[in-house]
Amino acid sequence: MVSAGVDRYLSGDYLRRNPDWHDADAVWKARQIGELLVDVRLSPRTLCDIGCGSGGVLAELHRLLPHAAISGYELSPQAVRIAAARHPDIPVEHIGALQVDRRFDVVLLLDVFEHVEDYLGFLRRIRTTGDRFLFHIPLDLSVQLLVRRGRLLRKREEVGHLHYFSKDTALASLEDAGYRIDTWRYTTPGIDGPDPTWRMRLLRGPRRIGHRLAPDLSATLFGGFSLLVLATPADGVLGIGRERAHPGDP
Repeated sequence: MVSAGVDRYLSGDYLRRNPDWHDADAVWKARQIGELLVDVRLSPRTLCDIGCGSGGVLAELHRLLPHAAISGYELSPQAVRIAAARHPDIPVEHIGALQVDRRFDVVLLLDVFEHVEDYLGFLRRIRTTGDRFLFHIPLDLSVQLLVRRGRLLRKREEVGHLHYFSKDTALASLEDAGYRIDTWRYTTPGIDGPDPTWRMRLLRGPRRIGHRLAPDLSATLFGGFSLLVLATPADGVLGIGRERAHPGDP
């Protein structure tokens, strides 16, 4: 039986609510990832994006990391068709995350596990897919969002968020699921992200000042922040039962 949470990605409901499948964010997200990889001097030979949507982030990373063999995996048949049309050179396979049977140097999970009903079980089971993991996690828990009645429920309806995180609960969840946090940083879609709403434009000034002076407080008060986390499976489960992906593999 398919859960209601998963069905929205299979039935076309998610596409109806998000017709560009967030491709407008792709260049911005890829830039955040590229900057972090440079800062930590990590140059993956193989990289995959699980829950890659329409493949826009992978397409941009292919430009930024031309020597990395990249792969995408996506549950939604609509997103896979969009990826094939928009980014025909990017390999996107139509399978669920837990069906991936290869291991990569770096696995991307970008704005993914907040959509998963049993997100801790999902995070534990996905660990064998990679040596390192890059998570991008929206920080929905902010004072600004909580005082706007109904906004969290609208996020649930519009973009399918089933769980809501602050910086501390996001990092604690990853540790509870068996990851060691290597490094993390805020990303600021509410300040420099694409296609802002008028409310986002209104809050850009306070968010920008707060990010400079007191980023934790600013994220808590104003919202508009996400978390980019580089993590390693902490318990020696690397690659058990997974075939190593080699550069040049499809």
